[in-house]
Amino acid sequence: MVNIPALGQMNQILHILFIFLPFLWALGTLPPPDAFFLWAMEQILEFGLGGSSVSTHVRLLITFIISAGTTVTSYFIPSSVGVVLFMTGLGFLLSLNLSDLSLVFKHSVIRHTVGTKSEALPSGSEKQFTWKECLFYIIILVLALLETSLLHHFAGFSQISKNSPQAIVGCILMILLVILWILREIQSVYVFGIFRNPFYPKDMQTVTLFSEKQTRLVKIGVVRRILLNLVSPFAMIAFLSLDSSLQGFHSMSVSIGFTRAFRMVWQNTENALLEIVIVSVVHLLISSTDIWWNRSLDTGIRLLLIGILRDRLIQFISKLQFAVTVLSTSWTEKKRRKSTTTLCIVNIIFSPFVLVLIVFSTLLSSPLLPLFTLPLFLVGFPRPIQSWPGAVGSTACVCADTVYYRQMAPGLTTALQSAMAAGSLGLLLPGSHYLGRFQDRLIWIMILERGYTYCCINIKGLELQETACHTAEALRVDEVFGSAFEQEEYARICFINEHFGNILTPCTVLPVKLYSDARSVLSGIIDSHDNLKEFKGDLVKVLVWILIHYCSRRPRMQESFHKTESKRKASLIILPTLNTLPQTQSSEDTDSLNSEILDDWSDDIFGNEPTIKKPKEKKDQLKVLPGISLPIPGSVESQRVGDHSTGTVPENSLYKAVALGYPAIDKGKQEDIAYIPLMEFSCSHSHLLSLPEEWMSNCLPHSKMREMSSLFPEDWYQFVLRQLECFHSEGHTSNVLEEIAKDRVLKDFYIHAVITCYFSLFGTDNMVPSPAHIFRVYNGVLPWSFALNWLLEKPELFQLTLKAFRYTLKLMIDKASLGPVEDFKELTNCLEEYESDWYIGLVSDEKWKEAIIQEKPYLFSLGYDPNMGVYTGRVLTLQELLIQVGKLNAEAVRGQWANLSWELLYATNDDEERYSIQANPLLLRNLTVQAADPPLGYPIYSSKPLHIRLY
Repeated sequence: MVNIPALGQMNQILHILFIFLPFLWALGTLPPPDAFFLWAMEQILEFGLGGSSVSTHVRLLITFIISAGTTVTSYFIPSSVGVVLFMTGLGFLLSLNLSDLSLVFKHSVIRHTVGTKSEALPSGSEKQFTWKECLFYIIILVLALLETSLLHHFAGFSQISKNSPQAIVGCILMILLVILWILREIQSVYVFGIFRNPFYPKDMQTVTLFSEKQTRLVKIGVVRRILLNLVSPFAMIAFLSLDSSLQGFHSMSVSIGFTRAFRMVWQNTENALLEIVIVSVVHLLISSTDIWWNRSLDTGIRLLLIGILRDRLIQFISKLQFAVTVLSTSWTEKKRRKSTTTLCIVNIIFSPFVLVLIVFSTLLSSPLLPLFTLPLFLVGFPRPIQSWPGAVGSTACVCADTVYYRQMAPGLTTALQSAMAAGSLGLLLPGSHYLGRFQDRLIWIMILERGYTYCCINIKGLELQETACHTAEALRVDEVFGSAFEQEEYARICFINEHFGNILTPCTVLPVKLYSDARSVLSGIIDSHDNLKEFKGDLVKVLVWILIHYCSRRPRMQESFHKTESKRKASLIILPTLNTLPQTQSSEDTDSLNSEILDDWSDDIFGNEPTIKKPKEKKDQLKVLPGISLPIPGSVESQRVGDHSTGTVPENSLYKAVALGYPAIDKGKQEDIAYIPLMEFSCSHSHLLSLPEEWMSNCLPHSKMREMSSLFPEDWYQFVLRQLECFHSEGHTSNVLEEIAKDRVLKDFYIHAVITCYFSLFGTDNMVPSPAHIFRVYNGVLPWSFALNWLLEKPELFQLTLKAFRYTLKLMIDKASLGPVEDFKELTNCLEEYESDWYIGLVSDEKWKEAIIQEKPYLFSLGYDPNMGVYTGRVLTLQELLIQVGKLNAEAVRGQWANLSWELLYATNDDEERYSIQANPLLLRNLTVQAADPPLGYPIYSSKPLHIRLY
């Protein structure tokens, strides 16, 4: 072995390389073992075996082993027809999304095993991959095998010339390539990213208008899909099947080259078409057989070399553009010009050396690393396209704003499916990055995997908080998209993309169903004396409407109406009547209750910013402890006497009520307690709308209750009852509702409940509430009173009261904006709309997030801006809107992520205000850092790998 020259040369090279290993490790150029092996497998899979980078490391390992096994197996097949059929079939199958196919097979087996119970099994995967698609793929596979075998067996083989069948097919492929390129470029707003597309719609103010003007492009996209997915693969298979290399001596180079070629036809059709066209053109231009290209290389190896050159050339151009952008940014930024002038001059002087670094980085397919994003370039260590060791979508900095991206993701995926299939987003390659923008939302999209008629992506959502760096770059994104999509007059004059130097190139707009966020100042509405005065009267009406509808929808209403008709004998109910004065009435009732408002809850001295001080024991007050049957302070226990009772009703249990909540009574004077007579419903069906028994209590002084009962809107109460649709008895509905509406006992129940809830919100005085009071109660902080204690013991009633208050506030705003409510019918329609289409509450509530996920049409929240000292209203509206999407320079993203990794792991620079994360509108440096996976970045949302169908 000592005498072998190759080993001696390798020995010398390694001695020199080992000297530089510590230096390369210190600079971060030496890859960690896991990154190196994953990168090597990915490179061999993509360029040697014709595959694609995949979304997970496990899938990468499995795909690599299967693909390598396919290549080795093809070498041992003796028949040339068998080899061609094997390569065609396996190439097609490996280019499909096999994970979906396996799930369909798994669920089909479970269905046959379980039988009729299989309907309950989860079928999410089958919605993504149906049996119709399986049948489509089977037909394509059969046709491809037939074409390959027939052409290979019957067609004559000869060296390629201008008249050979393979040359004719090559000319057809050239025409296809030109047509597909034209059809793809006219789908986006810019051609080559430079010239404005005259066919792209110029007016994009609404989704409807944009869809109408895009009709022609949609039809062109359908033609492109047919040519790309059906015509081109079969034409390329014909070209490969007619190649003479398959008839000659079967070697390993033929197995490697043609296994890759037959798979690339399906895995990445557009790139395979380009490679075959280049090989055909070279064959036609160089007809001499003495040249090394024609003599020593078969067609498969030629396609492999062309594929590597194509990829490295694209990487070199992208890296060179990134380096120039970093250099120009360092010079144009006034704040950094003095400190970076020397570096810029050094880069210009040593530009050949910089080019060598870029070439070396391109050959290794490793990121070009700008140290601290300054014009000081290093070669980052080779790593897979995924860039991070963790699973895609496994981590994100979840916060309250994450829910907006979660709601948006399914609709965005559907819109991306149409745009990608039409070609609006350009050439889809693994490692490509796209940026979407809508209002304050920034969506980061990365392509993880590409195959036949499918694409795997990851969607990330960036933070919505407006920091200085975030805002500066977001404004630049808006400017780039605005010049491309929004300025119609400007588009007619300027036909060139003026932001060509930016790493972001606008592509298209996507119609997506999402929430638009509108904020308004409520000055002049919430602080209007007239509005606040009407607010109190409207609140009573809303309380009546909510309580009646709640009782009409209770579970007991599901019982048959005919059963209720048979119950002629009404139950006896203890009612704190309004006609009998209690014997223990004190003249100081009202004064004592009005003085019970705590000072901690009162408005601040200026009346502007409300200071919300929640009681420390509020959490305990809201808890309902099961099993406790003690009487509630300030209440009178309701009791019911059954029809079977025949004896005398005990006086202490039915007629005796403890008037707690009144002024203290000395021990030994219990004989002065008020007696409340039994009352019964006049209508046999009234109990269907009766309030729950635990709500039938009186915690207010009787005189105050009788005085405030005049606020109860009896005509509105009658109207709401007559509008109920919960009785479905044939021909008796109107009569039954009339009888219920005339029941005075039922009405008195509602008067007690409504007035008690009303008092818990405002107190017993008739003062007009202040805006600060409205804001506090809207947030669930009520003024303390005995009525509040009673109300907090009933969480369900408390939530209904709070809901009525919030509905009334929204009604006040709508009346001030849209005009007054003319009649009861209009008011009912308004409240029904709030119930069905709105969520009115707090942004911090869990129900707010649930409403967004459930896609409630509208959401409203009341807020306060302490800086401006004004109250604000926030309305979220679900509608189909346009998201602007642009393509990012993939090498610029990889380079900045490589610098982030180097800086945090090698230089240990974790300063929150470090230079490398400051705003750079040209590089979008701050947004790019945010989009990195935690812990290096901090996106607030990151989806699992999403598979998109491209047909």
